[in-house]
Amino acid sequence: MSKELVFGHQNPDTDAIVAAKAFSYLQNEIGYDTEPVMLGEANAETKFAFNHFGEELPRIITTAADEVNSVMLVDHNEAPQSVSDIADVEVTHVVDHHRIADFATAGPVWYTARPVGCTSTIILDLFIENDIEIPVKLAGLMASAIISDTLLLKSPTTTDFDINALETLAKIAKIDSENYGLDLLKAGTDLDSKSDLQLVDGDAKTFELGGKKLRIGQVNTVDLDDVFARREALVTTMKAEINSNGYDMFLLLATNILNSDSKLLAVGEPKETVAAAFGKKFDTDNTMSLPGVVSRKKQVVPPLTDAFA
Repeated sequence: MSKELVFGHQNPDTDAIVAAKAFSYLQNEIGYDTEPVMLGEANAETKFAFNHFGEELPRIITTAADEVNSVMLVDHNEAPQSVSDIADVEVTHVVDHHRIADFATAGPVWYTARPVGCTSTIILDLFIENDIEIPVKLAGLMASAIISDTLLLKSPTTTDFDINALETLAKIAKIDSENYGLDLLKAGTDLDSKSDLQLVDGDAKTFELGGKKLRIGQVNTVDLDDVFARREALVTTMKAEINSNGYDMFLLLATNILNSDSKLLAVGEPKETVAAAFGKKFDTDNTMSLPGVVSRKKQVVPPLTDAFA
């Protein structure tokens, strides 16, 4: 059996990296030969989790076809979010909790998609279904992924499956999910250590909606003013990214993890369509307050998809 690489999306967050590590471990226990890898540098939150549990981060790759013939995808399925040469390798497995968009394979594929808050929640079920024990450190990382993706179970993407999964994994890892979770989330909000590009693009994904190419980034903070004090520099960076990558728009969602409110910054056009998606108007500085909006997947992309249709 040939070796396969397992990876999450570009600009990987905690779930993308942990899911790759967890699913690779599971597949190796079943009998496959896999290696988890990352499609970019880990962020501060993810590094905090791996340091806390004494685990090494996977290595970073930019291409896959020069190493393997087939791959397994976690936490994504859309080609623009995947490895640059995804068209040159066979996809054999997918585990994801996002929308399925323009996904096709030449042959049959193991595809597991569930509308839950975190990919690691799904992978826990796959461990249980295959009667494979989860190592303590890996359980801690999977718990971290659920905390991250659901903002400590406060996100509207949170389901009962995520709540139960976090409880199960926290027991295995012997952690207090509330106290540890707050430390984990706060570790990802150290904005002073991040460059302007890291702020706008560190957790960004590309979406093709209605013939438009949108780049949507998200940054978590404990004070929205900390983000928008750098507004001019962020706008300059977003414009440069638009010019370099052919985006029509770049949207940055800044989210306060303490009160679950967000503020959107838009660069590019058509802003009118974005405004219509949320039933609001942009302020003169091209920002828009979005109280209660914390999830890009559930509260940002769906209304944009409808508006751009």
